[in-house]
Amino acid sequence: MRTDDWHLTQDLDAFLTRAGGFLYSQLALHTLPLTVTENLRTRGRHIYGDGTPEFGVLEQDGAVRATFFRTPPHRLNLTVLTAEEADALAARLAARGQRLPGVHADRDTATAFAEAWQRHTGATATLQQRQRLYRLGTLTVPRPVPPGRPRIAGKADRKQLIRWHEEFAKAVGTGTVRDATEWADARIEQGGITFWETSDGSPAAMAGTTPQVAGQIRVAPVYTPTHLRGRGYAGAATAEVSRAALAAGAQEVLLFTDLSNPTSNGLYQRIGYRPVTDFAGYDFTERSAPA
Repeated sequence: MRTDDWHLTQDLDAFLTRAGGFLYSQLALHTLPLTVTENLRTRGRHIYGDGTPEFGVLEQDGAVRATFFRTPPHRLNLTVLTAEEADALAARLAARGQRLPGVHADRDTATAFAEAWQRHTGATATLQQRQRLYRLGTLTVPRPVPPGRPRIAGKADRKQLIRWHEEFAKAVGTGTVRDATEWADARIEQGGITFWETSDGSPAAMAGTTPQVAGQIRVAPVYTPTHLRGRGYAGAATAEVSRAALAAGAQEVLLFTDLSNPTSNGLYQRIGYRPVTDFAGYDFTERSAPA
């Protein structure tokens, strides 16, 4: 294939006009580009960082085969590519002098692009993230339910949300992470975070949901401070937001887990989530210039 089969743009509307039908064709696999582009459209182009978002569409014989987006300074995010398609994109971006901090995609695509990027740039690619995408089947509330109750976070919880978002972002590492203050304000506005409170009214865990896009809602983030883990708070909060998502009319409820954490993967499966596919995130280190 030709490298110029990839059409690059910084125009979100043009990207969605060209690739929207393709993104809607596989909702679960495309949950990240659907959610991120909707946030960019409704909340502004700099919600993920000061850099200008970048988009690409692979089109052959008038049909869209794949897409990418990047919200600097975060990783490149790809839909499913063959090894040849990944190589063509890597060659195209490298020829433009593009610098990338890493890539995130389904496991095979991420690995193919990371290997191609190494070939074309001499950079070192390091696997940093192994994730599994799950889809909710039959919701099952984990038992026993811990003492306490769910509560939707409000304006009075702003500082708590900012602090927990920063702790969560540090724990998960590089990715598509928004500014903590903007994130907290947006989630409060949409009622998008639920706390599980202990009996004395203290927040013990949080679970969030993304706005509904194309009939799907994704559970994110789920976070419990280290000293409160292992008591069932995250499971209770996740079950509650999953129930609320179904009640809101979501046709699909999705979430990502860290595959290095068997506890959370086991928990989500007990709640009723079933595997869709695995994803991977690589970080790139540029080759040092000669002394």
